[in-house]
Amino acid sequence: MSGTFAETHRVRYRDTDAQGHMFFANYLVFADEVAGNYMRTLGFDWSDPDSLPCFVFTANANCDFLQECRSGDDVRVEVAYTRIGNTSATLGFTLTRETDGEVLTRGSFVQVFVDRQTRKPVPVPDVIRRAFGGTTG
Repeated sequence: MSGTFAETHRVRYRDTDAQGHMFFANYLVFADEVAGNYMRTLGFDWSDPDSLPCFVFTANANCDFLQECRSGDDVRVEVAYTRIGNTSATLGFTLTRETDGEVLTRGSFVQVFVDRQTRKPVPVPDVIRRAFGGTTG
């Protein structure tokens, strides 16, 4: 993915299931955490909701499991905007094991930008459009 934001996270024992690999929902948790950190760098600081230009609702989450990872694995999580619409955007993510470069999962979050009071869709903020490169689709 071009224009990515990335962080590395270690898989903890508590992130795994009885089969010894990461519990499926935690792939989304890892991606969501990095997505939130990316959003923070763009001016969406979730710790201060009153400062947000709008709220961001996740309308869809998608995750394709490709390879397993286990406790102790360092996982590089990359996120990037892949589509910008009028009131929504798609944030793609990839999780890759650092030791061998194996892609573990790919997925996306569809975000809808909404007015903080009315909860009705609003145009995608300019900071998101700039992060995408200024184009729409």
